[in-house]
Amino acid sequence: MTTLGVYRPGSSPLHRLPAGLKLGALAVAILVIGLFVRTPLTLAATIVGVVAVYAIARIRPREAWQQLRPMLWVLAFIATFQVIFTDWRRALVVCGVLAASVALAAVVSLTTRTTDMLDALVGAMKPLQRRGIRVDRIALTLALAIRSIPLMVEVVGQVDEARKARGLRPGARILVAPVVIEALRMADGFADTMIARGLD
Repeated sequence: MTTLGVYRPGSSPLHRLPAGLKLGALAVAILVIGLFVRTPLTLAATIVGVVAVYAIARIRPREAWQQLRPMLWVLAFIATFQVIFTDWRRALVVCGVLAASVALAAVVSLTTRTTDMLDALVGAMKPLQRRGIRVDRIALTLALAIRSIPLMVEVVGQVDEARKARGLRPGARILVAPVVIEALRMADGFADTMIARGLD
């Protein structure tokens, strides 16, 4: 199983770009996509652009698919909601914008070390230190959040595999409840670790 958002070593042009530049470009790209993609035609152009980015990063189609597969049930729920209350074109655009944004975020994390991203974010927040804001605490929070993403993906996969092994149908009680319980248990583990190291 390929874990979502885990760095893949490589020598592509995207791998060699500075982390700060990639994060800034990601923010701009998501903003532009959210503001200007309004029709299936502009969505198609966006998808072509995302595919080109993955090609430049030399990420294979199977790895790219692994980044989107965990969110398929979320897209299915959103699409159903949009079709019921709007129409299929709106559903297509909304789900496409969400998928494209996640795919771009995934390609940044696949081509950038977590430490490099954190260093770039901390560097950008340094002016806040003059106002008494603990930038190191913010960096620690971001590191924990980034680390939690692949862990939660693994939890969702394990819960779904257990459901299939028992022959149960997908449902909120079957899928959501165990994931929430495990997430709370994981949060308690993080908290205990931080307290043990003297962090409040």
